[in-house]
Amino acid sequence: MLESYAAGRWFTSSAEGHVLPDAATGEEVARISSAGLDLGGMVQHARAAGGPAIQELTFHERALLLKELALHLGADKDELYALSHRTGATRRDCLVDIDGGIGTMFSYSSKGRRELPNDTVYCDGDLEQLGRGGQFLGQHVYTSRPGVAVQINAFNFPVWGMLEKLAPAFLAGLPTIVKPASQTAYLTELVVRRIIESGILPEGSLQLLSGSAGDLLDHLGVQDSVAFTGSAHTAGVLRQHPSVLHGGVALQVEADSLNCSVLGPDVTPDDPEWDLFVKGVVTEMTVKAGQKCTAIRRAIVPAAIADEVTEAIAARLATITVGNPADESVRMGALASVGQRDEVRKAVEALRASCDPVFGDPSSVSVVDADAERGAFMSPVLLRARPGAVEPHDVEPFGPVSTVMTYDSLDEAVALAARGRGSLVGSVVTHDPSVARALVLGLAPWHGRILVLDRDDAPESTGHGSPLPVLVHGGPGRAGGGEELGGIRGVLHHMQRTAIQASPDMLTAITGRWTRGSQRTVTPEHPFRKSLATLAVGDTIASPLREVTLDDIDHFAEFTGDTFYAHTDPEAAARNPLFGGIVAHGYLIVSLAAGLFVDPAPGPVLANFGVDNLRFLTPVKAGDSIQVTLTVKQITPRSSADYGEVRWDALVTNADGEPVATYDVLTLVAKETD
Repeated sequence: MLESYAAGRWFTSSAEGHVLPDAATGEEVARISSAGLDLGGMVQHARAAGGPAIQELTFHERALLLKELALHLGADKDELYALSHRTGATRRDCLVDIDGGIGTMFSYSSKGRRELPNDTVYCDGDLEQLGRGGQFLGQHVYTSRPGVAVQINAFNFPVWGMLEKLAPAFLAGLPTIVKPASQTAYLTELVVRRIIESGILPEGSLQLLSGSAGDLLDHLGVQDSVAFTGSAHTAGVLRQHPSVLHGGVALQVEADSLNCSVLGPDVTPDDPEWDLFVKGVVTEMTVKAGQKCTAIRRAIVPAAIADEVTEAIAARLATITVGNPADESVRMGALASVGQRDEVRKAVEALRASCDPVFGDPSSVSVVDADAERGAFMSPVLLRARPGAVEPHDVEPFGPVSTVMTYDSLDEAVALAARGRGSLVGSVVTHDPSVARALVLGLAPWHGRILVLDRDDAPESTGHGSPLPVLVHGGPGRAGGGEELGGIRGVLHHMQRTAIQASPDMLTAITGRWTRGSQRTVTPEHPFRKSLATLAVGDTIASPLREVTLDDIDHFAEFTGDTFYAHTDPEAAARNPLFGGIVAHGYLIVSLAAGLFVDPAPGPVLANFGVDNLRFLTPVKAGDSIQVTLTVKQITPRSSADYGEVRWDALVTNADGEPVATYDVLTLVAKETD
């Protein structure tokens, strides 16, 4: 009997449970039931224990725990692979599910430390000046919600499906309750068991519900969210739940998707793109036995070459071996269950109302090292749509099935793709930029992601059906209308964005980031002589004035080769209404400003690694003077290093106090002084 992990302990139901068979042999792997489980107690434990424990950590501390967890799970991959074979997954399928999930956690750990502050508040965008004097400002911020992230996952990705939702939710400060699909829940349970045993995550930050979700949603409220992956029918039921309709629970859906791949009219059998298209269709039909929400269900090809394309796909399908997923020679394993196989067979029959079979028999297949009758095996099936076919745009066979359909114009290709009513991903295979633009702009409103594949990007491409943690995963319409992943977007999706209206001093106190207009602290010690241990937000150095001479401008022009007329031709510069005469180079001003604030001796400041948001505001003419005010804007210690990042606000003004240039200086500063 699979166990649930709830409120800090493992729970075993006393019910008989539902049998979970091995996809390839039909033998019983486990039983599953949630009867007797206190679902309300799980929600309460997540709120009372998990949420506060996670939210005590900064973004960077959470990110480091994700990295530690990814390393821990990576060490147990062989154990996970062995059990994954029982779901029907080949070694290639295991890479997609298990390694893909672990890789997603690594990605979020890295992005969390690079793109989020070492704090619990995230500032969104620039300041908005709300008052004329600059003492009333607006700043959007993201903060963690005191809620629970519930994930209800599909059977096809028992590892990746969980980890790709866990990583951004955890970074956002939310505890997670995982409800895996029953067919393959035994693999999810093993992963959760290894996570809990590791002790890496704070107690309450991850709980597992093995079995029916029961009345779980009844216990959720306005600060909670549900991320669902599965059928459009079940998504519709969830959308009608009172907690979603009236209780404020946020529902994120990734549902059925009739994804397409479009072959450009420029491609011929002699082009590299021909093989890329054929290989892409076959790969998406056979990886995970076609049980992927991103698989290619519709291959849209030019009518003039449809016969050749269909024959090429069929010929490649003929090389696919089906059988025991643990056998290294097998290219396609079993479907998740006999019931799932029967559902795919029904879908093929429905498609045959307007499509003709080209390759494969859904009721008969030759298998390697397995019993075709006991296992959930099925041949890949390729169909050819007749003119005016309706079913391929309505019926999703969630298995190794794809349908070829034809077009005569790019507009017709776009119209065929749009008849899927919204998809997770589409691909365009072409080497013609004009074809790529026309198809992508036509397909984009109907897709969450589009791969444009040609000979140039193919060597590095991850393929049509691979969601990437740095890109959004989701799609409009039929695909559910939600978005997951997308790098930091996936984190912020779980957080609350709030517009804060306050004075500069208050915004500095609230956000932990110095706000222009708030108090500065001019200290006797040069800020560059301070380590992170003594440096504080607001520490400031104000330089003396420095005259910018015509000799300076001439020397900079000659030395750099920047002889733009505004710096070298008095008459031409005088005719330009923006300058009215010779002016200093903007980069000369920045260089001179550095000389005004830099302390040259070795010290805690280790390096300058960049400048952000540089703007030149007022021209500086020969004879003008400049000075710079440098203020510590943000301090971000690196948890894994003996130094951190310091962002300095640089304001360069002229003798009249007018802003000449503004920018942020980025430095690496030691945590302690030697």
